[in-house]
Amino acid sequence: MTAGTTRFTVPPRPGVDTAALARHRLDRLRAGLAEQPYDAVVLTEPESVLYATGYRSMPGQVFRTHRMAALVTASDLWLVAPAADVPAADATSVPVGRISPFGRFYVESGSPDPVTEVADRHDGLAAALATAVAELPQSTRLAVETRDLPADVLAACGDVVDDGAGLLFAARSRKLPAEVELLRYAARLAEAGIDAALEAAGPGTTEAELAAVVAGTMVAGGGDPRFVVALTGERSALADAVPSNRAWQPGEIARFDVGCVVDGYWSDIGRTAVLGEPTARQRHVYAAVRAGEDEQLAAARPGLPAAELFGIGLAAVARGVPRYRRQHCGHGIGLSIYEPPIVAPGVGTELAADMTFCFETPYYELGWGGMMVEDAVVVTGDGVEVLTRSSRDLRVVPA
Repeated sequence: MTAGTTRFTVPPRPGVDTAALARHRLDRLRAGLAEQPYDAVVLTEPESVLYATGYRSMPGQVFRTHRMAALVTASDLWLVAPAADVPAADATSVPVGRISPFGRFYVESGSPDPVTEVADRHDGLAAALATAVAELPQSTRLAVETRDLPADVLAACGDVVDDGAGLLFAARSRKLPAEVELLRYAARLAEAGIDAALEAAGPGTTEAELAAVVAGTMVAGGGDPRFVVALTGERSALADAVPSNRAWQPGEIARFDVGCVVDGYWSDIGRTAVLGEPTARQRHVYAAVRAGEDEQLAAARPGLPAAELFGIGLAAVARGVPRYRRQHCGHGIGLSIYEPPIVAPGVGTELAADMTFCFETPYYELGWGGMMVEDAVVVTGDGVEVLTRSSRDLRVVPA
């Protein structure tokens, strides 16, 4: 197989108006804010800043040290960002008059333009945030998304009266219809990538070639590939390893765990295949893994604690795999790949309608291989709707 020669088939992209979605997210956040004992909230998690402002920062996806904030009130919105972000933010979602910039970046214009004058206004996030906070009425009661902030940034917020994490969880965990559509599309791009890779694969296909087809399919559909785990043979037991030039041989497992981002929304999908006829043990272990997810899908409903759902998945797999241990059997997904609640022991948060999750019950055995099936779902009024549509069976690729 030569990577890049496959003709990709991708699902049709949904007609989501992302600008309208950003406004609806902000409306939901403000509706929740109106019920809080504070008047404004400072957001510092990148995904929460995106949720409120609609601005998706490219530098924020590249630089680990990139820092931003948003200040949200009932009637106002400030973005606090590096000067390099200002031109793109002003062009897409937040007018320059409501951006408090810091740092040094230069852009020119043929005529006077406030976007060209953002450099050197503040020397850091704390000073820029303090300027935005100073615009609030003196009586404003302020909360922060998290108190785990550098001392200077926390000080810039002034008198903090509360923690805004609960507000953000309430807003972000229950998805709007357009958010579900973007999550559905991201999931279907991921599974389309796996389908395309398996269609093109055969004896001797390398992990790197499988990964290239997966990534190419996601890109062809407008997705931004973020991780492509495509591992074969004994390497399929390595949970999150980078694909290598190892060639897939008849009788071996291939395990896929892949995800992309569409307009900020993540996918995280898993599938398993065997090259040639599976052995009895391969079929047996996969049946146990599949039973774990099947029972989660059947049991999930509003009001079910996440910890109970974890126990259901764990017990189902353990009936077929005697020594089965997991730290979680799923997680929320949205603008972050892992959003609360996590489907894990001790997590008492109850599932609620419009929450979105990835359910998974993978099995890894060093020296033998790994198997998984993972799917995205949205919680409905009486159960869940699966957002993926490809087969969850153990795939068999002709050898």
